[in-house]
This record gives sequence, C-alpha cells and structure tokens, in this order.
Amino acid sequence: MQVKTLDELRAKVIEMDPEKVAQLTQKALGEGISAKELLDQALIPAMEIVGDEYERGERFIPEMLVSANAMKKAMQLLRPLLMKSGAKMKGEVVMGTVEGDIHDIGLNLVVMMLEGAGFVVQNLGTDVPAKEFVKAVKEDEVHLVGMSALLTTTMLKMREVIEALKESGLRDKVKVMIGGAPVTQDYADEIEADGYAPDAFSAVKLADRLSTELTGGTVDVG
Repeated sequence: MQVKTLDELRAKVIEMDPEKVAQLTQKALGEGISAKELLDQALIPAMEIVGDEYERGERFIPEMLVSANAMKKAMQLLRPLLMKSGAKMKGEVVMGTVEGDIHDIGLNLVVMMLEGAGFVVQNLGTDVPAKEFVKAVKEDEVHLVGMSALLTTTMLKMREVIEALKESGLRDKVKVMIGGAPVTQDYADEIEADGYAPDAFSAVKLADRLSTELTGGTVDVG
C-alpha cells in the first residue's frame, strides 16, 4: 500500500496536479509514511525527473512552475513535521530579487524547486536591499544566499549585497549564487559570487554543490 501511494505521489507531481499531490500527501501521512520518506522517495525524485525533462527540451517553464507548485503544496504539509522530527535537510537558503527589481517569476520557480530538492528556503521577495539580505543571514543559520535580477541596471545591486556581507563579517559563512536574464558567469566572477545559474534547474544543482562544500551534505532542521 505504501509503495503504491509513493508511486502515485511521484506521478502526480510529474503530471502537474497540485490538488491531488496535497491529497496524496495527507493520505501517505495517514498510512504512517514519514515526512522524510515522502520527501526522499517521492517528491525529490519526481522533481529530478521534471528537471531532466526540462533539460531535454521536453518541458517548458510554465509546466515546471505547475509541478513546482504541486511540490509546494506537499511541502506546506511536510515542513512542520520535518522540523519537529529534526530531519536532516540540505541547508537553509535566503532568496530574493535585488533592490529596484520587482520581477519574481524566476525567483519563485527557483524557490519552489529548491524546497522540492530538500532545502529550507526563506523567500525575501522582490526589491530587497542589501541590508535585508545581511539581516536574514544574521538572524538565521543561513548557508546560501541567492540573488536574482532581470535588468542590467539592477544586477549591479548584487555587488552591493556581497560587499555588505563582507562588511558585516558574514561573507565567509555563506555561499552566494546569482542568476537572471542579464547575469553571466563572467559577472559572477567579477563580483566574487560563488556561482551562477542560467535557469532554475541549474540553480538547484548549483545549490547542491555549494551547500555540500559548506556543510558537508546535510544539516539539522529547526
């Protein structure tokens, strides 16, 4: 019975059915399947398949958003249980679109996919000044800082965030990843970011690598 439920849950994430994913998550919990099992054996594998399909050109961003939203529905139910159980997660990420930029479609997709991949994500939203990134890192056990920008004028704010982290003595505590339409690997190198991702799926892979470099793999939740 449990195997069947896990298979169904995986399938419904891939099939982009958020409401059914929520129902199956509740059903699985009622069957005694732990939140960590659901994450590791159904949700994360499903999003890996979605990501692979995107890389092969078989799935487009709007479809990824729907699958990611399905994952989000499940995570809303699982996150409190994961935190209560002290489950190991991959790390905590602070995400935001930099000051002056109000674009959030790409940001939200990355946030949902990171959550689906096993990260705890604090989404600061759009138009986030450097001091808010610094405040978030100070207040929580943050491992990664992710910044996005859609304009060439606002991407300059990414440098300000990194400088503010340096001035606050926090730069060595976190890995910084950046992305967005005008952003390039050359720009990431120029401002001394730790990594650049051209799309949401690449962002998850990058976050995996950077988090492992910083924490060794997993961290305690809560």
